[in-house]
This record gives sequence, structure tokens and C-alpha cells, in this order.
Amino acid sequence: MPTSSNYFHLHLVSDSTGETLITVARAVAAQYANVTAVEHVYPLVRSQKQLDRVLDEIEESPGIVLFTLLEKDLVGRLEAKCKEINVPSLSIIGPVMQLFEAYLGAATTGRVGAQHVLNAEYFRRIDALNYTMMHDDGQHVEGLEEADVVLVGVSRTSKTPTSIYLANRGIRTANVPLVPGIPLPHQLENLKKPLVVSLHATPERLIQVRQNRLLSMGDRDNDTYIDRQAVADEVAFARRLSARFNWALLDVTRRSIEETAAAVMKLYADRQRARPPE
Repeated sequence: MPTSSNYFHLHLVSDSTGETLITVARAVAAQYANVTAVEHVYPLVRSQKQLDRVLDEIEESPGIVLFTLLEKDLVGRLEAKCKEINVPSLSIIGPVMQLFEAYLGAATTGRVGAQHVLNAEYFRRIDALNYTMMHDDGQHVEGLEEADVVLVGVSRTSKTPTSIYLANRGIRTANVPLVPGIPLPHQLENLKKPLVVSLHATPERLIQVRQNRLLSMGDRDNDTYIDRQAVADEVAFARRLSARFNWALLDVTRRSIEETAAAVMKLYADRQRARPPE
């Protein structure tokens, strides 16, 4: 039943972590600015008993139901209940699996959580995360050559969260702050293997983010950190360094962390394709 208020209930039922559902649901919900989704997330639903609790909550708070379940008995019960109480339900992976089956001419294995197995890709991401945490904010610069990507930029250009996001994609990422008056680590000047990306933002955006940062820390006396001219000088300093060392430039003024990371991954992929085979 459609909601007449400014919110609706959104039930996300998964037999795995629920990451796929959450990503898809939020991408769609973001297109509706005047209504807010109240998320009910149910990960690791793999038994009839676990599904019973989910069905009770759906009946108590009716709304849209999205699911990624592979067990046919669970899917059947969930769809039957949704039909009984007149709420819409949709399998997010069902149509995609049918497309794969039709094209490949083979049925799926039906393996729950198959994308989270402890394979080489998984351990590559763990290694990338470990590396990234050790090389955050200019730490252990002697190991920069081992990175896939090195992010540089002045304070509050989202270097750390972008680094962590990239590491979750298996990209070993270090980040180094650019601070006027402080010499660059010589290791940064002579990098050969990593892609160096310089993150930039307008002074206005940096001041806004820094003001919020100072307020959250209870620091109201750091005038230089948010001084318009001082911040503009920092931005100009970073741009001069980028031009001097021919670093890739990326404006993050209006980008989310996800968008920034996606742009970096494209730069990295383009660079990998352009490299001659070893």
C-alpha cells in the first residue's frame, strides 16, 4: 500500500551480508528526495526460523521488500507472505541470474555468500587494507614505492576515507599530506611504480569542511586553518607541486568519497592498460 507520509518502510532480506541489497536500495531511494526510507536490514537469513522473524516484522511495518535469497523454499514463503499482506516484493539478483543462465546455458551453483569466499581476491583486499592503514597520513614513506596508488593533497581533501575505500577494492593506497613550509618526503618525489593522484578542492569547500571539523573537535581558535587567504595559498601550493611532478589532478569539490574513488580507479585502470607488458 503506497505511503501518504514522508517516509516508507524498506525491508532488505539477504542470505549473505546484505551489502548488495543496501547498495541497490540506497541508489534508488536517493532519487526520491521528498521521501525517506526507513531501512530494516536482515542479513544471514538462511533458515525457516530466521525467516519467521523477518515475516513478522514485515507484517508489523508493511513496505517495499527487496531480497537476495537463493533457497527456493525461503523465496517461496517470503513471496507468498508479501502477496498475502499486499506488499510489493522483488528479488534483486533473480533477473540477473536468469540472464546469466540463458546466456551461459548453465544453471547457478546456488552457493550462498559465494562472493565472500576466502579466495585470493579476498586476501588481496586484506593485504591492501593492512598496507593502507600503515601508510595513512604520510606514515612509513619508505614504503611508498610498494603502493598501487598514492593520494596527495592538503588537509580535508578526503585522502584517508578515499584510501580506505580503494583498499576495500584491493588497491594498495598510501596518502601524504601537502603542507606549505614542510618539505616533501624525497620518496614521494622519485616514485616510479605507483600512480600519484593529487586531490584538489576549492578554498570555499575546504573552509566549509574545516569549520565543521573544528566545531566537532571543540576547537574555535585555529584561525589560520580556515583563513581564506591561507587556504587559497595552500591550494595554489598543491597545484604547483602537481604541475612540477606531473601528478594526475582530481577535483573533489563536488564529489562523494565513492565518486572520488571511482575516478581514481579509472585513472589507475587507464594507466595499467597503457603500460607496456613486462
